[in-house]
Amino acid sequence: MTPPSLLTAIPPHGGVLIDRLCIEGAEAEALRERARRAPRLTLSDVALSDLELIATGVFSPLTGFLTQAEYTAVVRDMHLPNGLPWTLPVTLAVPSEQAEGLRVGQDVALIDGAGRLVGLLELTEMYPYDRETESQQVYGTTDPAHPGVARLLAQGDIYLAGPVWMLAAPSPQFPDLYLTPAQSRAIFAERGWRRIVAFQTRNPIHRAHEYLQKCALEMADGLLLHPLVGETKADDIPAAVRVESYRVVLEHYFPRERVLLASFPAAMRYAGPREAIFHAICRKNYGCTHFIVGRDHAGVGSYYGTYDAQRIFDQFDPALIGITPLMFEHAFHCFACGQIVTAKTCPHDASQRLHLSGTEVRSRLAAGELLPLEFTRPEVSRVLMQAYQQGQPS
Repeated sequence: MTPPSLLTAIPPHGGVLIDRLCIEGAEAEALRERARRAPRLTLSDVALSDLELIATGVFSPLTGFLTQAEYTAVVRDMHLPNGLPWTLPVTLAVPSEQAEGLRVGQDVALIDGAGRLVGLLELTEMYPYDRETESQQVYGTTDPAHPGVARLLAQGDIYLAGPVWMLAAPSPQFPDLYLTPAQSRAIFAERGWRRIVAFQTRNPIHRAHEYLQKCALEMADGLLLHPLVGETKADDIPAAVRVESYRVVLEHYFPRERVLLASFPAAMRYAGPREAIFHAICRKNYGCTHFIVGRDHAGVGSYYGTYDAQRIFDQFDPALIGITPLMFEHAFHCFACGQIVTAKTCPHDASQRLHLSGTEVRSRLAAGELLPLEFTRPEVSRVLMQAYQQGQPS
């Protein structure tokens, strides 16, 4: 059970912060012994990330990979069978020929790409699924060019279900930024924060992001700046570059005592509106009370409407979601206003708005030019310029 002191700001989703991380003691050794006698399954990077997020409570109330009834309810209705909102299936896929060697009721040892034992699955179900239905319902498309659909098409055709234990300590890419939900809740309590706003990002921070964060911070006790550092598509900017951009901005332009920078070790699904709900619920489990939802949250290409990720919140009972979304329109620099604004606050037309195409940004970085101060901070420009000149995506 979660200590009462960590529940005072906002309860975890479902009321209990799940803990399936077992790496020391007699129980851990007993689980490892069971794993040593079990068939082995090597996890993909996404499945490994999901195992960790289940075990540390980020995916509370999940204790394992979804059963068929849970999967069907999530895909069809965006709720678990008990009525709790849950919008993305958390599943473990294997090829049918591998599933034929398993049986319900046995243990399955979970192995990482290096051959290390990382967990144990208590196999309760094996079931087939329809890729087309899942693609259409979850991603809103069956187009194989969509990165979420492409990942779905490439995986095995049988789902394994059941509770899991993680038997190895997580190996975070950024150890100094790694916090479990229990740890972030403890920090919020220690700092006396009761209204905590979370900001999800998979891009380097620019002035419009900074504007949204500071607007939200005006009404909150603290900001959790929470960049996603799990698997993303190949042309997304690498996590190390993004994280460095956050570090330099926080060092110079934010009050350190009111911001917590931590990594979010989830894989990107690119599920647009559904992923906005999912990201909000995860941050609720970390202890946040509010969540910023901007333009095209978790979108990719032109698969989703500009503000679909905001409108989807209207389909849910706010009391069941539990975390309050803060909706922001697209922010931009207006030369006539002389500051970052949105269409809600700016009377001027598009001719006064700063717009830089991706081609122009890349051209300036390649030429060693800083991007306009109105677009991003010079410290961030230097981080991006160095990454671009080293051949990393920008």
